[in-house]
Amino acid sequence: MAIDIGRIGIWAGVLDAHPTRDVQVACRELEAMGYPTLWIPEAVGRDPFVAAGTLLAATERLRLATGIANIYARDPMTTVACQRTLAEAYPGRFLLGLGVSHHHLVERLRKHDYSKPLSYMQEYLRAMDAAMFAAVGPAEDPGRVIAALGPRMLETAAAQASGAHPYLTTPEHTARARATMGPDALLAPEQMVVLETDADAARAIARQGLAVYLRAPNYQRNLRTLGFDDSDWADPKAASDRLVDGLVAWGSTAAVRDRVAEHHAAGADHVCVQVLRADLTIPVAEWRELAGALLAD
Repeated sequence: MAIDIGRIGIWAGVLDAHPTRDVQVACRELEAMGYPTLWIPEAVGRDPFVAAGTLLAATERLRLATGIANIYARDPMTTVACQRTLAEAYPGRFLLGLGVSHHHLVERLRKHDYSKPLSYMQEYLRAMDAAMFAAVGPAEDPGRVIAALGPRMLETAAAQASGAHPYLTTPEHTARARATMGPDALLAPEQMVVLETDADAARAIARQGLAVYLRAPNYQRNLRTLGFDDSDWADPKAASDRLVDGLVAWGSTAAVRDRVAEHHAAGADHVCVQVLRADLTIPVAEWRELAGALLAD
């Protein structure tokens, strides 16, 4: 894989709530702080490849990763064209992250068949490998990662991609993912954090950030394998304390640093930190506060 994303990154889903010009300014600040990589999602907002292009153009060194681009949103040849266009224009600065998304986003909104997401991903990756691209491309294979939680998707990530980008997980899952994929595949889990030392306030912010994900069967299935159960999200807006504390690192910058270190000790190559806030402000101040703790090495 031609891109080095470093050991720490930032995952930011809040950027769609802001004008592109403001996001570009925030990315320049993020770059100046020393963060090597920014991860951006795809759901029902901006196109992730267009957004990545605008942010790569506005910065000099920052790497952009899609976490993730929905494979049901475009055919494999189009995805290859997007990937190679950006990777050639910005050498070593774009990482393609792909995922199967969720039933409600695929079947209900996009009207695609979501009955076999694993086999669809496997065939999609094979079609990407066979896709024609007649323009000038990148000098090296830019690599790709896939969103993976369960063992079969993790095995696919190791066999047909450069590695995995697990979301909404714990250090225990990171250890399990490393054991499943072996030592060579890239492992880049996401970690939610709240910089708030008051327990009630921190958990309230965390619950707000978790609510949308706790309705998704994909995440529920994975959380059950980690020792949680339906009682932990009986009301998705009121997750249990143990689920909140397991998924979200809250408190001081030292608490966040320690949770990130747990992922690294469990086998993560890269941890992308997502700062949760009570509002939709781009968390530039929190990124700056965390930089001293996370980027010291």
